[in-house]
Amino acid sequence: MPTPDRTSLAEIVTAARDILESEGLPRLTMQAVAERVGVRAPSLYKRVRNRDALIRLVTEATVRDLGERLEAVAGSGDPGTDLGELARVFRAFAHAHPAGYHLIFANGPAETRPSLDSLTRASAPALRVAADLAGPEHALEAARMFTAWANGFVSMELAGAFNLGGDLDEAFEFGIIRLTAAFTTPEPPRAG
Repeated sequence: MPTPDRTSLAEIVTAARDILESEGLPRLTMQAVAERVGVRAPSLYKRVRNRDALIRLVTEATVRDLGERLEAVAGSGDPGTDLGELARVFRAFAHAHPAGYHLIFANGPAETRPSLDSLTRASAPALRVAADLAGPEHALEAARMFTAWANGFVSMELAGAFNLGGDLDEAFEFGIIRLTAAFTTPEPPRAG
């Protein structure tokens, strides 16, 4: 069996992500990953402190992967087009990596959650587009609204919770159009 020196952290994380997607979070164990990368489980602990640390590494890698995909599509020069592309990439990523996607938004133990730094980097494309659409003073609020809508839609879709029929692709596009319009409409005066 290979020694831990012959197994990189990247290989461990890749194996863990594969197990997560194919077998689910309960099956993502140190033993399962060790077997997948060809080392004994005790050797794996020389690279990864424990299961929580492993889950965090997987979550961080998933956030980084999503952020890189989002970064690749933002920048057409038309913020409305960019918002649509960000939403579509976000949705496609969730469908391709549903278990990893779930970890990004899960309220698990602090030791398993992604760092603020990784979330900030992954959020940068949405914040830029939100600033372009809603103005810099409302960028954070608009990005949060976009993320909440996209995550809610995708989470319901992945859970099979849309039970009233209709075309989900059309509904998703409708949401993009409405969000874009909402972000570019001037703010109504506040009461008071």
